[in-house]
Amino acid sequence: MKRIIQTPKAPAAIGPYSQAVEIDRTLYISGQIPLDPQTMKVVEGGIQEQTEQVLTNIGAILHEAGYDFTDVVKSTCLLSDMGNFKAMNEVYGRFYSENPPARAAFAVKVLPLGVLIEIETIAAK
Repeated sequence: MKRIIQTPKAPAAIGPYSQAVEIDRTLYISGQIPLDPQTMKVVEGGIQEQTEQVLTNIGAILHEAGYDFTDVVKSTCLLSDMGNFKAMNEVYGRFYSENPPARAAFAVKVLPLGVLIEIETIAAK
């Protein structure tokens, strides 16, 4: 049976989707962009600040569902510019310092609200 995950500690969905869905001890987190959950505005700064906010939002959703970063098995990072990959990776590495998940990273033409990064995540128990 699927369970919908919702927390006010991460940005509310800005479309017809759930923050996350859990089924069979697997958590699927929708792509998160760097919105401050209190203001629903894009955080100020560049790729590092935006990556930090995205991963903080993911952490809040993981926590709400009873998971943590050690349970993450796959991330997909969507970047507005692959020139930001190295700086994004520095921040990303702080959240996954041991046994990092599988990952893909792509450059895309445009992201919602003109942000620099979006990350979707899968975690499993």
